[in-house]
Amino acid sequence: MFPPLSLSLSLSLSLSLSLSLSLSLSQLFAVDNCVEDWRIAISWRRGMQLLLEIVVCAIHPIPGDFYFMWSTSLNKQKSVQVPVDIILSLPMFLRLYLICRVMLLHSRLFTDASSRSIGALNRINFDTRFVMKTLMTICPGTVLLVFMLSLWIIASWTLRACESYHDTKHANILNSLWMISITFLSIGYGDIVPNTYCGRGIAILTGVMGAGCTALVVAVIARKLELSRAEKHVHNFMMDTQLTKRLKNAAANVLRETWLIYKYTKLVKKVNASRVRSHQRKFLQAIHSLRRVKMDQRKLNENQNTLVDMAKTQVQIQELVSDMHSNQSSLEKRVTKLEEKLTSLQDQIEVLPSLIVSKLANPQSETHVQFSHPDYMSCRKYSPPRRKKLLSPQKNSGHTQI
Repeated sequence: MFPPLSLSLSLSLSLSLSLSLSLSLSQLFAVDNCVEDWRIAISWRRGMQLLLEIVVCAIHPIPGDFYFMWSTSLNKQKSVQVPVDIILSLPMFLRLYLICRVMLLHSRLFTDASSRSIGALNRINFDTRFVMKTLMTICPGTVLLVFMLSLWIIASWTLRACESYHDTKHANILNSLWMISITFLSIGYGDIVPNTYCGRGIAILTGVMGAGCTALVVAVIARKLELSRAEKHVHNFMMDTQLTKRLKNAAANVLRETWLIYKYTKLVKKVNASRVRSHQRKFLQAIHSLRRVKMDQRKLNENQNTLVDMAKTQVQIQELVSDMHSNQSSLEKRVTKLEEKLTSLQDQIEVLPSLIVSKLANPQSETHVQFSHPDYMSCRKYSPPRRKKLLSPQKNSGHTQI
């Protein structure tokens, strides 16, 4: 009875820690959302999650020896006496979600304040799913290996626990490991089969997880075998060089066969038909090879576009930004000149009323001076500014005469 009692003590400890963690998370949520009472942050969803977590952590073998009759129609033996601890120990594997929580709480992304700040600015939630995605990006092979080994061992133990009382073959853990392996790989030899619905359910889950893990392994291997960007550039450059050489050779072959056909049909006295047909055949082959090389070059250029488009787009954007900056600077200069001209025009407009008043105050004297000058009639052929300049030296004398 000692192990069940120790399990009960560890259960009470884990429940208390889970409740304290849930309380702390609710308080943090209330602080982040500026809520005064932390109890407002507890929604029905959080309450259901907490209740489910308590139920999962509360399941454990009870102290004492209790048995029940497990009957199955898939075996000759109709019913078997099985301990209750078997039924209570299987759901205990649901506690493995705590491993994901530990990975989240001890992750560098979660504990780093700068990373969390950047995530908050980009509206990224640092949850278990995000941490698993980052691990699959950084070390996908290690994550898949650990997951498959853990699934293999856990499924084998649970299959043995369900089938060992109904089939003696499953009493050996190695047989259970063998059955889980062939089910995981979707082989299924049929030498060992489950006899209970519990074992069949475990086999179905193992097959589904095996198909998913196989797909992930294929994706990881394909990504590892894919060339990097620099390697793709080098490969495309080498292929382009080779295709250019092949294109030149094919073009040279076309020209050579054309000359030979002309030579053996026009420059000889007697035409050899077999030789001419041979060169015509080679001429057609050279044309087909030239077309194939051009098609390969076109395909290579299409593949290169996916790599070069980004660089070209970046260069174009940089040129566009530089042009915008230059246009902006020129526009600022023009606006500055326009402001200066407007300022000078405003100053002239402000002086204009005083000039008008002065002109209106002495209209007769100016007219008398202009028309009384003896050379005024001779100066009419000039423009008004020139005329004013010519008459200005004698203006004071005219005033003096008046």
